[in-house]
Order: sequence, then C-alpha cells, then structure tokens
Amino acid sequence: MRTVLVTGTGGAGRTTVAAATALAAAREGQRTLLLTADPDGTPEALLGIRSLRSAPGRSADRLPWSVPVELAPGVWAARIITDEWFRSELSALQDRGHGLLDLLGATPLDGEELTALPGVESIALLRALRAAQTAPPGTGWDVLVVDMPPAPDTVALLALPEQLRRYLRRLLPAERQAARALRPMLAQLAGVPMPAQKLYETAERWERELAAVQGVIESEATTVRLVVEPGPLADRALRTARAGLALHGCRVEAVIANRLLPTGTSDPWLAALSGQQQDALKELYEQWAPAVPVRELPHLGRDPHGVGDPRGAEPRPGADGADGEDGVDDRRAPAGLAALAGAVGAPAARPDRPAPDPWTVEDRLADDGVLLWRLPLPGADRDGLGLVRRGDELIVGVGPFHRVLPLPSALRRCTVSGAGLRDGWLQVRFTPDPDLWPKRL
Repeated sequence: MRTVLVTGTGGAGRTTVAAATALAAAREGQRTLLLTADPDGTPEALLGIRSLRSAPGRSADRLPWSVPVELAPGVWAARIITDEWFRSELSALQDRGHGLLDLLGATPLDGEELTALPGVESIALLRALRAAQTAPPGTGWDVLVVDMPPAPDTVALLALPEQLRRYLRRLLPAERQAARALRPMLAQLAGVPMPAQKLYETAERWERELAAVQGVIESEATTVRLVVEPGPLADRALRTARAGLALHGCRVEAVIANRLLPTGTSDPWLAALSGQQQDALKELYEQWAPAVPVRELPHLGRDPHGVGDPRGAEPRPGADGADGEDGVDDRRAPAGLAALAGAVGAPAARPDRPAPDPWTVEDRLADDGVLLWRLPLPGADRDGLGLVRRGDELIVGVGPFHRVLPLPSALRRCTVSGAGLRDGWLQVRFTPDPDLWPKRL
C-alpha cells in the first residue's frame, strides 16, 4: 500500500493538503482512504460531510477509526477514534490478564469508566497505520493519506516504535526467557498463571506489533509531505522538522507552499505580505529543490469547503471578481478542495519494500587511517547537534530529537576520533582500536 503522511508547521493547512492529496490519488484510479486524528470537527467542516462516528459494535473489531464516509468516487474519509479504541484495548487486556488480576485481588475497570490517557492518540494513530495495511485483498485501499499532527509531534510519533522496541529489549531481554519451559510447571504447582509468563507473552505481542508498524514507517512506499505557509518564522520550524525526519530515515517527497498571496497587486499592504512570502518561497526552493519538489498552492481568498468538482474543473467564471454566468458573485461561493488537487498532485507509485539504509561507511584507512560514517542530516546546524558513544551505539541528537543508532560491526572495533557537519551530512570519523582491530599477517 502507498502511504502518504501529511504534516508541517502549525496552522499551515495540513488537513486541506491531505484532503487534496487524497482526491488527486482518487483521480488516478486509486482507492484512497483519508485518515484524520483531529477531534474537533474541523475535518467535517472542511470536507462538507456529516460527523465521522463509529457504528454500534464497531469497537469489537478494535479498529481505531470511524466508519469511512465516501467523499467522491474512489476516496473515503475516517477519523481515528482514540477513546473508543482505548476502551476496547484496555478491556481486552484486562480479559487476558484476569488470572493475574485475581491473584492480586484487583477489581477490573468497567468500559464505561475508562477515559483515554494523554499520549494514547499516538498509539492509536500508529495502530491505524498498521491496520490499514492488513485489510484482506480486494477489500482495502491502494493509497492511505494520513492527516498527521504538527511536524515536531509527527517526528516523535514516527520514532516511537523503534524506541519502544529498544526499551522492551533492555527491560525484558530475550536471554531471560531461556527458562520459559519451567513456567507451566510452576504455574501448575502454584495453581495460577505465573505473572512472569503473562508479562513475557504480552511483551512478545507488543514486539510483533511494534515491528510491524516500524516496517510500515520504514517502507519505501511511505513518504512525507511537508506543508508550510511561507514566512520567516515558518522557515526555522521547517528546517528543524527536516532534520528530525532525516534523523529517523523518513523520506520527504514534496514540500507544499500553501496559501500563496497573488503578486503584482497595487495594494501596498497586500504587496508587502506577498513580497515577504515570495522571499521565503525563494529560500524554500534554494534549500529543497531539485532533490525535493516544491509545489505552490494559491490562497483561495476563503477557506475551502467541500470537495467541489472531483474531476478538477477549472475555476468558474467570476473567480476573478466578475459575476458568473448565473449572475452570482462567485467571490462568495465556497471553494472546493478539488481545485487544489491538481496543484498538489497524486503520490507517485513506489515499491512496498524496506527502504535502503541511508547511512554509509566510507573506507579511508589507506589514505587517512580512518573509517568515515556518513549520516544525511539536511536542515541540522552545529549548535543543535550532539553525539555520544555508548558501547556499540551512537546517540545522535538534532535539536529536540535524538536517536540511538547501532554501530556497524566494523565501527564497533574503533574509537571515535572526530566528527563534522558539512553540506547536510554528519561525518563521524572512527579510528581502529589496536587492541580490537584484526592483526595483519
């Protein structure tokens, strides 16, 4: 499945661009699902549809989204229903652990008294990414477009599966499960299931789920679209987001410059705002193009409302201020999302396979006596960069983001002798340790 994650700076129009992307994909004949996590009703108002709600009995399937509503031929929209999914998951967890709860004398919680805890939204969204990939053949979607949170939250969310898997390996290492064969016998002697057995079974299930979600995120078929309203403040936020996405190996397929004001106006106030946008837009092209395309979306003069003509018809007569053929001033007519779909463009086809490792080791032993580990970090700056060697791992920090990277086998027998950031690449120099490096005969 092709997956497009739409994020960007706060208030830049992520939901609008996500909806336009889904419509563009549907025009190409792709069955498309648009998922949003926004709980305040804004997506419904934007899309011009009824409230996205779950149907009775839907929670039994433990799918973390509402019943999809068809927006236009080939495209559906749904909301991630965090509260109901959380109640369903916690109730199921209590059912699986009833023996342990009885052992502890605990009273299970009723579903009606459960309330989603802070942070559960991230888990529900990750679960949705995985669930969309597992639909039976012929019943699912070809393209999944997700309206993600703002960029800093999105980077943290996409890093979560790898981080949680690392925590599980540290807290419940595989070698401790060697005595698992004894646990059934001990459980029979005690008369109740052993807590450790349930703990490891739950940890194994979590590991499988997290590995599956991480596989979706790391697939070549999963890409990110960054939405920004060009301006001096947004530029800094976008560079930070770019560095964080690169740190975690996420592939940015396009930058969407949204709500661009018209140029060449005689109004001095509007001309000043437009000139500021054009300066910021020029910087966007310099920083991203041609490696990543920059796509421009005009300001429609009003908030988009509804799909409009899903075939992507040209703006109606009167869009420039004149009356249309029916004598109605079209400046007051609601602008449809379909008018933006052509400019946003449909996501290109990509193979659904693990993406190649973006980090490379360059052998400079003959010339400089070092091995060079190169990590692409576009958007990073030296002041916000941090490096810590910890055993066979390198902890890389970029602004508010950090990642623990396992060292390639050759570098584990080396010591860090220096590092530098040049042209968007972090280059870490490793010098072979004489006590660990293989001796030449």
